[in-house]
Amino acid sequence: MRILGIETSCDETGVAVYDTSRAGSAGLRAHAVYSQVALHAEYGGVVPELASRDHVRKLLPLVRQTLAGAGLGVGDLDGVAYTAGPGLVGALLVGAGVARSLAWALDVPAIGVHHMEGHLLAPLMEDPDPVHGSPEPPFVALLVSGGHTQLVAVEAIGRYRLLGETLDDAAGEAFDKTAKLMGLPYPGGPQLAALAETGAPGAYRFSRPMTDRPGLDFSFSGLKTQVMLAWRDSDQSDATRADIARGFEDAVVETLAIKCERALDAAGCGTLIVAGGVGANKRLRARLHEMAATRGGRVCFPRMELCTDNGAMIAYAGALRLQAGQHDDASVHVAPRWDMALLPAIAC
Repeated sequence: MRILGIETSCDETGVAVYDTSRAGSAGLRAHAVYSQVALHAEYGGVVPELASRDHVRKLLPLVRQTLAGAGLGVGDLDGVAYTAGPGLVGALLVGAGVARSLAWALDVPAIGVHHMEGHLLAPLMEDPDPVHGSPEPPFVALLVSGGHTQLVAVEAIGRYRLLGETLDDAAGEAFDKTAKLMGLPYPGGPQLAALAETGAPGAYRFSRPMTDRPGLDFSFSGLKTQVMLAWRDSDQSDATRADIARGFEDAVVETLAIKCERALDAAGCGTLIVAGGVGANKRLRARLHEMAATRGGRVCFPRMELCTDNGAMIAYAGALRLQAGQHDDASVHVAPRWDMALLPAIAC
């Protein structure tokens, strides 16, 4: 099956074609992402109405571009997958409307995909590891994307059990808000991570939130407050900004690593999947690889370009469900809030 995937949940327009007849990474025939960062930069954050309008302008040209890159025409598609939630309702409706219209015109099935399931399954698109092969359930997934920080026990594809989640700010939000309070321009998270590369390790040490008690939930709002106070009381020089950024990043990375190890113990698993924008953080990748190696297990990430929102993960997740015979009716339906535990399992 050749599946067109459309992602419009927030401020990236992503389109991809995934071909189930090809193995591993070769299945991704083509993909393209347009980012709205420049559009929202002057407002310091995403403006939902502007995001929706920009999806309207960019989506169809991106579909044409991606199909051309795959060497396909619309008539070669066997199905369409689109992000149905969670996300910004207006942005979701743009992608859903285009996807449903295209599927109706081509008389092919369409399916709405859960955005976080797309992230969770993205590492499974990669070529098998020569020693361990492709990761297969059961495993634990750390989802660190946008407003989400979750630990999920994956018993099978489509059968998910929430182990822990953030009680306030997600890790990505904490990165962005911390960067903003120290005067870094939008989007601050990646810039803070880059700045941390030049900071002195140990110059500032912040707490590892909620690691001094049992449980798998997260909380990063207090850490953000600690950074705010440290920055306020400092000389606010460039060197100090870098040192504080390093201290903050170390705290987030170590907190995530501690919770991931606890989750693996709780689920009785040796494999950890990490997906979402924060999954591109180099220090987090190194720390989790170290933790997994110490345990005799493994950790799997998607390639860097597939950590942030993209159409490839939606095409892949949609392809798995369409292959299993699942599809939606002809109505245009989105779910800005959507519990992943409510998804139907994929029959093996």
